[in-house]
Amino acid sequence: MDKVKFLKGPSLTAFARKKATGLGLDGKRVKLVELVRLVQEKEGHIACFKREKSCSQTDCCWQASCGAKVEQ
Repeated sequence: MDKVKFLKGPSLTAFARKKATGLGLDGKRVKLVELVRLVQEKEGHIACFKREKSCSQTDCCWQASCGAKVEQ
């Protein structure tokens, strides 16, 4: 299993904007948390970034930066 890298601050923002642009979303005037949720939704996932205390979405690339406890 690949190790998921924890991103925060400018690195997380840059990653979110890059993914959003690749999906055809304009994230220039959107706060980071909302941008990540838009990307999650566009990719067909639950838009739950920073909303839940625990998470079972093991294929989510935001999980390491979200802060939710991983359920197994």
